[in-house]
Amino acid sequence: MNLIYGIKDKPKFGQVVLFALQQLLAIMAATIAVPAIVGNGMSASAAMFGAGVGTIVYLLFTKSASPVFLGSSFAFIGPMFSAFGGGVAVATGYAGLIIGAGIAGLVYVILAIFVKVSGVKWIDKLMPPVIIGPTVAIIGLSLAGNAIGDLMTSSVEGGSVYVCLICGLVTLFVTVLTSTYGKNMAKLIPFIIGILAGYFCASLFALIGNNTGNESLVVINYAALHQVGTIISLPDFSFMKADWSGVNGAYLVTLFVAYAPVAFVVFAEHLADHKNLSSIVGVNLLEEPGLTRTLLGDGVGSFVGAFFGGCPNTTYTVSIWGAAFACILFSLITPLVAFLETIPNCVMGGVCIALYGFIAASGLKMLQPVDLNKNRNLFVASVIFIVGVGGMTVNFGRVEIRTVACALILGILTNVMLSKEKDEA
Repeated sequence: MNLIYGIKDKPKFGQVVLFALQQLLAIMAATIAVPAIVGNGMSASAAMFGAGVGTIVYLLFTKSASPVFLGSSFAFIGPMFSAFGGGVAVATGYAGLIIGAGIAGLVYVILAIFVKVSGVKWIDKLMPPVIIGPTVAIIGLSLAGNAIGDLMTSSVEGGSVYVCLICGLVTLFVTVLTSTYGKNMAKLIPFIIGILAGYFCASLFALIGNNTGNESLVVINYAALHQVGTIISLPDFSFMKADWSGVNGAYLVTLFVAYAPVAFVVFAEHLADHKNLSSIVGVNLLEEPGLTRTLLGDGVGSFVGAFFGGCPNTTYTVSIWGAAFACILFSLITPLVAFLETIPNCVMGGVCIALYGFIAASGLKMLQPVDLNKNRNLFVASVIFIVGVGGMTVNFGRVEIRTVACALILGILTNVMLSKEKDEA
């Protein structure tokens, strides 16, 4: 299928606006879902602002030659929980979000330097598909408990778990049906349509509950909408809420072992995204603008985005400058931000079942070309899956190595130990 517009083509202004809004809708659900899942007062508007600014940084690094949008990464949800964990204050947690994003960005910068000097063959040897596939799958599976927990949780004290379940399942099923059977624009935004359907369902239950005095039917909290005072306002940026006084050595080490391994996994997603997009646009993005530039843009853009919104970013294979500016503009509209903050936990739980499932399934898809009849591959995948699903964590004092990091490290060690296995005739 031939493209209507190439990377360097310039559509008419009206078309640019339409394409920008379409791409914004395509990435908005995932971008705002991460702060909603992590909680701790994280701002959806700040995440949108950060994603827009981060994308602009990426486009500058790649000279606008790679049409990619940087949105909030689900892979970093576990490390972001680490930033708020360990008994640290929430304010210190925001400092941890910025530091963690800086660590992830530094990994990307180091990888970019190595790629510039030595190419990519060493990366393929260190992290072949038999390691990356199961590790990506574990990222989704390790978050399954959070999705189900939100699915069964009311945003209002006293709300019925059965009402939560109904609203969450409505969200899930509408998302699935829209993605499968939707037409034209609807098929591009199934998560937004699913969230709106779940929100409507929760609002309908709240209307009935408030009119009948049955508080158990109310699972949605409209407080944020009631508190809207202005149309335009600045988001609560992460750097404004960070308290650096509580950061110490042990906390820094915890952040490093939480963020750095995941950065390597997201690097694999970066490669896959750009290879996939190259086939679509007909240009080898690993050569032009080059993997070094895309890595630098991704790493620095993610750090800049997290500085404002707290969420490290990952690549989405759709983007234009207009989408980045629209994301920043939307983040300043207070009523829209307030609406996002009122989305019930159970509705986010419903949509996250699909989102986390996508992550797990994409990891399994990476395993398709792997020959699991070979002992080496079978044992490497087995170690990663069991360590990940079992939820293994290792603590050295106040330093914690989380599940995904444990799975990745043990998978690499197993692969190295079995590297001399010879192929059977």
